[in-house]
Amino acid sequence: MSNPKTTWIKNPLSVFTANDEDARGGIVVSGNKIVELIALGQVPQTSYHEVFDASESVLLPGLINTHHHLYQTLTRAFPPALNKRLFPWLQTLYPVWARLQPEMLSAATELGLSELLLSGCTTVSDHHYLFPEALTEAIDIQVQAASKVGTRVTLTRGSMSLGQDDGGLPPQSTVQSDDAILKDSERLIRQYHDASEGSMVNIALAPCSPFSVTTELMKQTASLARDHGVRLHTHLAETEDENNFCLKTFGMRPVDYLESVNWMSNDVWLAHGIHFNDDELHRLGRAGVGVCHCPSSNMVLASGICRTLELEEHGSPVGLGVDGSASNDGSNMIQEVRQAMLINRLRYEADEVTHFDALRWATKGSASVLGRSDIGELAVGKQADIALFKLDEARFSGSHDPLAALLLCGAHKANAVMVAGEWRVLDGGLVSGDLSDLISRHSSLSKRLVSDY
Repeated sequence: MSNPKTTWIKNPLSVFTANDEDARGGIVVSGNKIVELIALGQVPQTSYHEVFDASESVLLPGLINTHHHLYQTLTRAFPPALNKRLFPWLQTLYPVWARLQPEMLSAATELGLSELLLSGCTTVSDHHYLFPEALTEAIDIQVQAASKVGTRVTLTRGSMSLGQDDGGLPPQSTVQSDDAILKDSERLIRQYHDASEGSMVNIALAPCSPFSVTTELMKQTASLARDHGVRLHTHLAETEDENNFCLKTFGMRPVDYLESVNWMSNDVWLAHGIHFNDDELHRLGRAGVGVCHCPSSNMVLASGICRTLELEEHGSPVGLGVDGSASNDGSNMIQEVRQAMLINRLRYEADEVTHFDALRWATKGSASVLGRSDIGELAVGKQADIALFKLDEARFSGSHDPLAALLLCGAHKANAVMVAGEWRVLDGGLVSGDLSDLISRHSSLSKRLVSDY
């Protein structure tokens, strides 16, 4: 058996390791792992086959997106849904999304993952909760698309079981029975979930939200997930409308509801997590519940600002998410890091939230949210997931701190991206796949999806 290829990614312009280790001389990658960090002015002790000159690039761990809805790339900037709050926005789009076909989801997943990869994102958690009759094998389709693109994924088997007829928000055509959801959830775990170090596909279970699933499904999903050792995910406390829905429907606030269905645990992460009071922050932190902060989506829908620092102070892991491409209208992870830094400065002082905090949320913080210890850092033994950004555009001219400039000057594309030791982006373009053809197919399918609306 031949030795794995070993590469010295040499002398980056600047480096963020997410752990304060010195890698100013670069890193050495062998196979799918980082095997050595090189201090400034030093050379590798490890024998290497090739050198990648990073002297004009900022080196980061691969960015990790902990909440997305890839199918929504098909309904970006959709006129009937513009300028609406969350609930009417959803009610406008649900009938459109109910028309999803397999080839539409495949193209949407491939395009969204490619878009994220080009922005330096190496791991994506997608929350797919729509399973109309024509799309019952949605997660299978996404597994195939992710394999084609080459990104790591945590695919969450979402669900909606509480339709409008029973007091929920989604139309009946988009909901499934509890039994069908649980049966398919178990099938997907058995078929695709890989709990090993360096795995490319994880499965998690993700009832959509308190306003779209039954209480019994929340409880049974938690039990099933723990029987199989997979994580749990849902939207929670995104808007005050949701808080009011929970008070009216369940007689309790969202965090109390979460506790009542056995979800207050460190195997759970929440999307948004905005409208918590001080006591709820303490309880969530004590339980170790993770939160995915989605700054762009929260701004588009005017949902509010996540209390990131308090969550971390109390013990909750905090990561970042692009969120759905119909509430963000983009799938760009490095831009999301910038948004996280900026929006948090509307809640906290400028010296309380730095570019280091935002980068940490997008790397080590996001890895913790997903329950992974093998990604999110540049460290010996970690997976070789990295992103390199050149500062050769007009926007960076005159900048003096390369790492800070990445966010302050608004980086939007990576020059090179590696996943599990394999280059997936070089010279700012995808190593494999025809992006122009993908965009053409995706655009055509998007027009077909909304043609009769």
